[in-house]
Amino acid sequence: MRRSYYIVGLVFLIFFVMSFLTNILGPIVPDIIESFRVSLTAAAILPFAFFIAYGVMSIPAGFLVERFTEKPVMVASFIAGFAGALGFVLHPSYPVAIVSLFVMGGGMATLQVAINPLLRVAGGEEHFAFNSAFAQLIFGLASFISPLVYSYLVENLPHASQHGKFVQLLASITPVNLPWLSMYWLFAVSTALMVIVMVVMRLPRVERKSDEQAGSITMYRELLRRPMVWLYFGCVFAYVGSEQGTADWMSKFLSEYYGFDPHTTGATAVSWFWGLLTAGCFIGMILFKFFDSRKVLLAFSIGALACLTAALFGPARVSLYAFPAIGLFASIMWPTLVSLGLNSVSEHHGSFAGILCTGIMGGAVVPLIIGRLGDALGLRNGMMFLYLTFGCVLSVGLWAKPIITNATFGGKSAEVQLAP
Repeated sequence: MRRSYYIVGLVFLIFFVMSFLTNILGPIVPDIIESFRVSLTAAAILPFAFFIAYGVMSIPAGFLVERFTEKPVMVASFIAGFAGALGFVLHPSYPVAIVSLFVMGGGMATLQVAINPLLRVAGGEEHFAFNSAFAQLIFGLASFISPLVYSYLVENLPHASQHGKFVQLLASITPVNLPWLSMYWLFAVSTALMVIVMVVMRLPRVERKSDEQAGSITMYRELLRRPMVWLYFGCVFAYVGSEQGTADWMSKFLSEYYGFDPHTTGATAVSWFWGLLTAGCFIGMILFKFFDSRKVLLAFSIGALACLTAALFGPARVSLYAFPAIGLFASIMWPTLVSLGLNSVSEHHGSFAGILCTGIMGGAVVPLIIGRLGDALGLRNGMMFLYLTFGCVLSVGLWAKPIITNATFGGKSAEVQLAP
């Protein structure tokens, strides 16, 4: 089919909106605790509700897309995002927040399953690797911007009369004591606009390759009998938990132990965490051309653990810089784990990818564990749980035996014989 740069641009826009919604929970956690007067455990249930939806929806979303095609599923996903955000701003309470975040998370999980094959078809298979990398750059850019927008709004809404009409409008519809809720008005508006865009746009028909199909129940059963599949699932679970556990709790940690303002300094730290995580992808891409990806994973995992130690036990200024630096070392973990996992099986890659994506629910469970431990033992001790999850990621560099390893300059990719 003819390539469509408009559709490619649409997919990039979807990546931006998804990231803008997904990675704002970290800066908002201190506000949730203060506004709703809840414990650390209760606050952690909110990101739990969002990310558990990924675990619930990742595999069913593949079947939905194959049954109904991309467009209606994507429209429904954005409607879910709109309903979740609007419900929360109209009824800002802790129970409503849990439900709305689960609905929003389910919508974003379904979108993620639908857009990658669409990007391949619209942009051309020969450009898919480049377009995928660029989409991840846009995803990271939105993650960097979102906390800065939050910081700007909570600082300026109380003085809206001194600012433009946009800030004044948000101030007029946002409770005075909940300025952070203005972010969810932005989410509601952005998802509503995306529904309109999706309805108007004509999308190409996607002919899915066998590796992109959801697969049958039999395929999943066959894969789940293999211990290696469970190992990779567990390590993806641990990685996403490490990423979200760091991002969700760093602002609260910096506020509680060092007195940094979560609206400004804390939000900026979270922003730079995502910014460095994006920048680290470029460094990783270069290193993968010179070194085995397992060695790179080992080195970056050790770097992440060193930064975690500095963040938890260093002085205030060191902690402030060490937390975002974790993002730099976490940057290559997701693509390395997924590529090693998929390169460790010779068939059923689509089904295996669905299982690995289900591991995203680690972003729900690990922050909740940290919050529960934080209530019982203090947040610093709670965040020490990240040593275990980052340690799981590190272990992959020691035991992984992919069929094909990454190609490096001066050498070809090596083939390794796997036991069935």
